[in-house]
Amino acid sequence: MKILLTIGDITLKGGAERVVANLANAYVQIGLDVEILSFYKSGDKEAFELDNRVKLSYMHQKSFDKKRKNFFYKMSYKFIESYILKRDFKDKDFIIFNNSPHFPLFKNANTCHLKIIHVRAKGRYLKRYDYFDTLVLIATGEIDFWKSHHKNIELIPNFLPNISNLNTNYSQKVVVSVGRLSKEKGFLRLIDIWKLIQDSSEFKDWKLHIVGDGELKEKIENKIKDLNLTNSIILKPFTKDVESEYLSASIYAMTSHFEGLPMVLIEAQSYALPTISFDIATGPRDIIEDEKSGYLIEDNNLNEYANKLKILMSDENLRVKMGAKSKEIVKSKFSKEVVMQQWMELFERIKNNA
Repeated sequence: MKILLTIGDITLKGGAERVVANLANAYVQIGLDVEILSFYKSGDKEAFELDNRVKLSYMHQKSFDKKRKNFFYKMSYKFIESYILKRDFKDKDFIIFNNSPHFPLFKNANTCHLKIIHVRAKGRYLKRYDYFDTLVLIATGEIDFWKSHHKNIELIPNFLPNISNLNTNYSQKVVVSVGRLSKEKGFLRLIDIWKLIQDSSEFKDWKLHIVGDGELKEKIENKIKDLNLTNSIILKPFTKDVESEYLSASIYAMTSHFEGLPMVLIEAQSYALPTISFDIATGPRDIIEDEKSGYLIEDNNLNEYANKLKILMSDENLRVKMGAKSKEIVKSKFSKEVVMQQWMELFERIKNNA
C-alpha cells in the first residue's frame, strides 16, 4: 500500500508537522510505502526526525511568498500544485492532506484523497471539502457539524509515539503548563487564576511553571510583575526535554481558548498527571474524564477553575487517583498501536468499497 502525506512546510516546528512525522514513521513501521510531500521549504531540513525508510520530497525549494496573498495569486498556485500532485503521484493508493490550504482539484481515479481536520471549523468555503473523499477528524467536538457538510466522516485521534513507564511524584507542589506563548493558549487568564489561588495563604508554597516561548512573552512577564506573582510563577523557555518538566510537577493546567486535539494534555497524562482545562469547543473533553482523571471547567469561569485547582492542590491522594486514571486513558485511546489499528481498518474499508 502506497501512502502520500502532504504538509504545507515540513521544516516548521508545529503540531501538524509533528503529526505528519509521527504518522509517516508509524506507517513504515507496519510495512507501508510512505512518502511525505512538503509544498514549501523555509528551513534547511525537516523539523522532526523521520525514519530513514520515509521518502521526503519538496514541491518548491522555498517558503511561501507571504507578501503575495491576493486571491488570484493563491488560487493559481493551488491549481498548478493540484495538477502537479495528480501528475507526479498517480501511483499512490492514498493521499492524506494535512495542515495546508491545498485540495485535490485534479484527481487520479485510483487514488483516495483524505483530509485530516486539525483545527476548529471556520464555516467558510465548505464546498472545497467536497474534493476530498473522506474527512478524518481528530476530536469529537465538531463531528455533527462535519457530518452535516460531508458524507464520509471518520474519527481518528493523534497518538503518542511512545508512552513512558515513568510516573510523576505527587508530593511536588508544582503546577505546570506547556505551550506557545500566544493569545489562543490563554496564559494570561492562567495568571489571573493563579492570582486567585495565591490570595489564599494555604498555597503560598506552590509554584506555577509556564514552559514555552512566543510573542506574548513580554506581556506575560509584565502581568506576573504587576500582580506580584514573581515568587510563585516561573517562566521557562521551550525545551526538547519536556519530559523533565512534566515529571517536575504533580498537576497539569491548560487554559487554551481553542484547540484541535491538544497533545500537551495527552503527553501530561502519559506521565500520570491529573489535568484541568476549560471545556472549550474541541479537544479537552476527548482526553479528560471529568472528576475521574481531572476537571473540565465551564469556559472562562476563572473562579470555578481556581476552586477545582485548589481541590487538587489540597489532596495528594486525589492527585494519585486521578493521575492513574489519566495514564489509563492514554494507553487505551492514544497509543500508537490503538490508533494505527484504526488507520489500517479505514484503509481496508475504503479499498473494499472502491
